[in-house]
Amino acid sequence: MKKLINAVDDVVAEALEGMQAAHPDLVEVHLNPNYVVRRGAPIEGKVAVISGGGSGHEPMHTGYVGLGMLSGACPGAIFTSPTPDQIYECTRQVDGGRGVVYVVKNYTGDVMNFELAAELARADGVEVESVLINDDVAVQDSLYTAGRRGVGATVLAERLAGARAEEGGSLGEVAAVVRKVNDNARSMGMALTPCTVPAAGRPTFELGDDEMEIGIGIHGEPGRERMKLEPADRVVDRLIEPVLQDLPFRRGDRVLAFVNGMGGTPLIELYVVTRRVAQVLEERGLRLERTLVGSYITSLEMAGCSITLLRLDDELVRLWDAPVHTPALRWGV
Repeated sequence: MKKLINAVDDVVAEALEGMQAAHPDLVEVHLNPNYVVRRGAPIEGKVAVISGGGSGHEPMHTGYVGLGMLSGACPGAIFTSPTPDQIYECTRQVDGGRGVVYVVKNYTGDVMNFELAAELARADGVEVESVLINDDVAVQDSLYTAGRRGVGATVLAERLAGARAEEGGSLGEVAAVVRKVNDNARSMGMALTPCTVPAAGRPTFELGDDEMEIGIGIHGEPGRERMKLEPADRVVDRLIEPVLQDLPFRRGDRVLAFVNGMGGTPLIELYVVTRRVAQVLEERGLRLERTLVGSYITSLEMAGCSITLLRLDDELVRLWDAPVHTPALRWGV
């Protein structure tokens, strides 16, 4: 195992210290328990938005704390859910008196621990709405979930809900944006290589030099099918067809396409993928109105990609285009 780390047990805390050093104008990092909040939190009179999950998926979630996105984020150990005390302390820190929305990926540990934290916060008089993200069409159940996994739509929900909160939306209105995103987004991913969790010291799964896994999860969970490597256009077709059918998307729909790298995929390859995504959408009579291309929800150094399509309306376009300023996402400011 070759990694730029000091000690396995110190990776997450030292990365958070590095984030504080890099972005002191945007975030405040808290340790023991670990959480990250927007600089100046709490913001009185504003609904707060919190998310979190295992580390190793950077920039999700800590990289999305700031103007127009998350109020706080709770990083667990690598590929491990954050604990209820992390989420509870983060909630107390960001609550500005109008309530807190939790954006929760559908992984068993995340769901359970966010619910426990919500109970603690409500006992303190904090209004909490928790919304589940389960956009992955690859498999119904996995090693970590009951039902579909929460993947790429999480980033889109955090962005759009954060923008609605920035506008002054109520607790119910901000939570409704998260639900709208989840209802109108579908995702599917693939892997060319596994990744290595530092504590394990070995790859999370094995793939031959000429193999790929279609429908992989962000922790290396098995997907739909393992097969021989194919050209990029064929890979895109395998990913996008189930996504288009599941919602289903219809001719004339307005679409945001999110082409995501899994951590070890160069941007040149993601643009090759985006080229084919745009072609397929045009062939189907769909209007590609917005794109997000890059490594935004990763699995350490895994090579591969995921495709998320979000059906847009006027509200979602307005919120997407609103200013955002976080360590990992920034425009309009």
